[in-house]
Amino acid sequence: MAKKFIGAAAVILDTAGRVLLVKHTYGKLNWELPGGAAEEKESLAGTAIREVLEETGLAVAVERMVGRIYYDPNYDMHHFVFCCRLVTDTAGAGADSPEISEWGHFPIDALPRPISDFTVRRIQDAIAQCDPGVVEIGPRVWIE
Repeated sequence: MAKKFIGAAAVILDTAGRVLLVKHTYGKLNWELPGGAAEEKESLAGTAIREVLEETGLAVAVERMVGRIYYDPNYDMHHFVFCCRLVTDTAGAGADSPEISEWGHFPIDALPRPISDFTVRRIQDAIAQCDPGVVEIGPRVWIE
């Protein structure tokens, strides 16, 4: 039996309504929501919390799951997104993740580049509190 892949990401807004993004050190060197693949015996919410901590050094609490589940048939992977709130101050935060070169908060209408259409869609869906459902996603389109 083939293994199914699942992952979780976090949408974290600061008090000014800006979204927290991380910049990867691999691939397109793109900006992305903090997140990643679930580990064995880890809940999806736990995955989002762990990934934020590993990538930014920040502790978060899950407030709600975004209504949509995103399915990527190219990797046979389901992506889940959680709206989270910070439980630690961002001052002095940082992580030693080799996958992340920097992170920061950005206005929704001025997201950094490069960023994928999939990242933008998940942010928009989280803010809009979209209807539940499964959405199939295609190959990423890069916004440069």
